Amino acid sequence: MYDLVLKNCNVINENVESQVDIAIKNQRIEKIAASIASESSEELDLSGKLVIPGLIDDQVHFREPGLTHKGEIATESKAALAGGVTSYFEMPNVNPNTSTIENLEKKFEMASAKSVGNYSFYLGATNDNIEEIKKHDPKTSCGLKVFMGASTGDLLVDKYESLEKIFEHCPTNIVTHCEDPKRLVENEKLYQEKFGDKLEAAHHAVIRDEECCYLSSSLAVGLAKRFGSNLHVLHLSTAREMELFTTDPIENKHITAEGCVHHLTFSDKDYEELGNFIVCNPSIKTEEDRLGIIEAVKANKIDIFATDHAPHTFEEKSQKYPNIPAGIPLVQHSLQMLLEFYFDDIFSLEMIVEKSSHNVAKRFNIKDRGFLREGYFADITCVDMDKTYKVNKENILHKCGWSPLENRTMRSSIYATILNGNIAFKDGNFSESLEFGHRLEFDY
Repeated sequence: MYDLVLKNCNVINENVESQVDIAIKNQRIEKIAASIASESSEELDLSGKLVIPGLIDDQVHFREPGLTHKGEIATESKAALAGGVTSYFEMPNVNPNTSTIENLEKKFEMASAKSVGNYSFYLGATNDNIEEIKKHDPKTSCGLKVFMGASTGDLLVDKYESLEKIFEHCPTNIVTHCEDPKRLVENEKLYQEKFGDKLEAAHHAVIRDEECCYLSSSLAVGLAKRFGSNLHVLHLSTAREMELFTTDPIENKHITAEGCVHHLTFSDKDYEELGNFIVCNPSIKTEEDRLGIIEAVKANKIDIFATDHAPHTFEEKSQKYPNIPAGIPLVQHSLQMLLEFYFDDIFSLEMIVEKSSHNVAKRFNIKDRGFLREGYFADITCVDMDKTYKVNKENILHKCGWSPLENRTMRSSIYATILNGNIAFKDGNFSESLEFGHRLEFDY
């Protein structure tokens, strides 16, 4: 007797398309076969649907603790489920920030009673918490976040000697936000003097310019090469930075790269329409940069897709630039955004699955997730590729209640999300018995 059997699945998994049934028992995939006729407590016919591993987003800001007027673990993990994202890694720039092992474990404890997705959290680096970093056990969480550009509180690491210690001694994966603080301050002063109160969102792309990003990302890559560190560079935003990365299979890399859905989708031409609502760090830049990132994805220089989901209230984003906070809420619609590239014959389904599930599991050594395999946890996303979906205020689930995608029609819809073997979301509705997610485990 199985707990759940998924019938007539059109599966994309590990670069293979297949027509199979999937049997689930005790939260895990028990059997994958052309046909499964055994009895089960529940059966779901997925004829005509695309079935893929649940997405793993390695970069989100869910704003808890301390910033819960913007978002919460409960609300944002629920929005993620509605978008087919079953697992996430959340960032340390909250209040109090997650720069100690004690605060890190407090976040795990909080999530155990709030998160409806599987979760892990980054420890945050500061200029002087190297002893905490040395104590960080790679089996317990996803890694160390180093803000080499803007951040809140004391999470900005802007001392070279501190960076050297981190890259030399960190026992976990290092993930970086790369913008050069000195260049950034110089540019801010220059444009403030030039434009004064006429500064607007479009200037964001030239204040946080290509050089600002390249100076920092090349520094991070250089340090990782020098010390043999495991480095993952987040949300790359320029074509020039792509020269820093190789086309090797991810298994052969200790320096990897991430592309975010907004840097793939938007360019500076969109500031006129969307203004403050696409202001983020690093900035959305030129159309040439956007196309350069897309080419890097296809060349396998970009290894992982993510969102950098970063909600702020509508009121906060409606202030005059430069008073607005940077960040965009995207976790609910990231898969649909990626599938737009499939419909436009730019990315294959296999590539989307690889870079949003398989490669995240490989890069971070996530145990028993990221693939549709017998014995693995049943985290599964089911997509209706024939049903359009218009984003509007009524169906946005992020707590902030807005999206830069409002009034856009996506060419696909998320039909169902299965989390740890349970149907958590189906046909626009959440399960009445929605269960909490699991703390992710790492295989070191």
